Amino acid sequence: MPPSVPGRDTDVVVVGAGHNGLVCAAYLARAGLRTVLVEARESVGGCASTVHALGARVNICNCDHMAVRSVPLIEELDLGAHGLAYVDLDLAMVAQSLEGDRPAFVFHDVDRTIEALRCTHPDDVEGYHRYVRDALPVARLVADLALDPPTPGKVTRRLAARRADGLATLLRWSRRSVADVLGDYLRSPSLRGAAVAAGPAVWGLSPYTPGTGLGVLRMAMCHTIRPGRPVGGSGALTDAVRSAFEAVGGTVRTGARIDRILVEGERVVGVRTATGEELRADTVVVASDPRVAFTEWLTRVPAGAEPFLRRWRDRPAHDGYESKIDAVVGEVPRFRALDEALLDAVGVADPLEATSYVAPGLDAIDAAHRAAAEGRVADRPIFLVNMPSVADPTMRTAAGDHVLSVEVVYTPYALQGGWTDSDEPSRWLDVFAGLVQDGYRDTVRDWRVMTPDRYESEFHLPRGYAQSFAGTPVSALLGRDPELSRYRTPVDGLFVTGAASFPGAGVWGAPGRNAATVVLDALDRATRSRRSPS
Repeated sequence: MPPSVPGRDTDVVVVGAGHNGLVCAAYLARAGLRTVLVEARESVGGCASTVHALGARVNICNCDHMAVRSVPLIEELDLGAHGLAYVDLDLAMVAQSLEGDRPAFVFHDVDRTIEALRCTHPDDVEGYHRYVRDALPVARLVADLALDPPTPGKVTRRLAARRADGLATLLRWSRRSVADVLGDYLRSPSLRGAAVAAGPAVWGLSPYTPGTGLGVLRMAMCHTIRPGRPVGGSGALTDAVRSAFEAVGGTVRTGARIDRILVEGERVVGVRTATGEELRADTVVVASDPRVAFTEWLTRVPAGAEPFLRRWRDRPAHDGYESKIDAVVGEVPRFRALDEALLDAVGVADPLEATSYVAPGLDAIDAAHRAAAEGRVADRPIFLVNMPSVADPTMRTAAGDHVLSVEVVYTPYALQGGWTDSDEPSRWLDVFAGLVQDGYRDTVRDWRVMTPDRYESEFHLPRGYAQSFAGTPVSALLGRDPELSRYRTPVDGLFVTGAASFPGAGVWGAPGRNAATVVLDALDRATRSRRSPS
């Protein structure tokens, strides 16, 4: 590791304390670098955090953790020693259709899922067998590829270790739409709708969009990675990473909004806060919206980096499309479609331990996507429903009430008439209440909604849009959007991580871990270069 440079405040500044920024900073600090993590909000964790609201602990986004459990960061950062513990889930997801189709149940165990399908959807048993046969190798391959920066050498080694198992299917599916791929395997509207709701819909895309075929992997991932809920909420993960970071000397600065990345000559020299304070460092890692960082914060770029800056200035800005209702309720909802006889037949004691994906058919999902583009929310929105307090009693209120979480997709930032006085969120609660026992709306003691405009104002997401890596493993391998797939920019000392970078959004942590690897490698190379004889 290079020695600290005199006149510098620190070695590395990481901008943005979402979970990827936290992970990246923790690895850098463990490697011996003086690392400062700067966050505009007064708390860390971003959309993976848990906050106090409604007299309860409330997750900002969905609380299911799977991808992060495929990355060894929990062990490498010793997060268990910093308070992280998980409630493991056997029931991975419940697929519910708004088309009158019977619900389907996806368990971590493949055989148990097949047996449940024999009860609920016997015509889909053979197709699900084929889906699992084809999808599991792809899911394992994608998880493996996410463990390293996707350089040709590292990808080649990963493929060789797996004997390229799943590669041909990955390449084929990555070019198709999720609707096309699903059509090869499944008939049930419940399973098809849930697969889209868990994939392209949460990416803000239509099921008929070419290139979304890998969205079918969400169900397969349930079989390769056991879903879990951090005890105390999703934010227990980010709290543990912060603790691990600070334990090795890292510094967290909250309430500090960055408005400039400082460049002198050919390289980065630090950042400036909105209050005018400068933090001098030879390395800056952007773990927030890269478009804002590149087009608004960079004071200047070296001449050779001008094409990079022009390319980012030409990129369109995207609008957010997700909302979330949190409610404190006096009763656990009982879905009408999940009667006791059905639950007994499939061996499920409480379906609300898992997330229910409630969706209409593919054509209706596509219509909802088109409605959002026009500033409207579909009459029957897609819901992702769970009750964190069922699997984790620590999430219940002091009075013993439960917390209900309902995520709603295709809810446009540019809603016709605006969000301020909109009745839409209340309507969603009414639609949800129609899916469960009579009078359920009356059991809601208090509720709140996060809409795209609130994600913008409270989480600094421009137009409420949560960044997500738009490419596939194939595009990452080919080096498209190199800043996002290789984690480094043409500006010396400036790096990128976060949900906008490979492998993408969700509570994953792989972008943060991979970016730290790239930063450390770059610093090692610089040290060797300085030591080599001229």
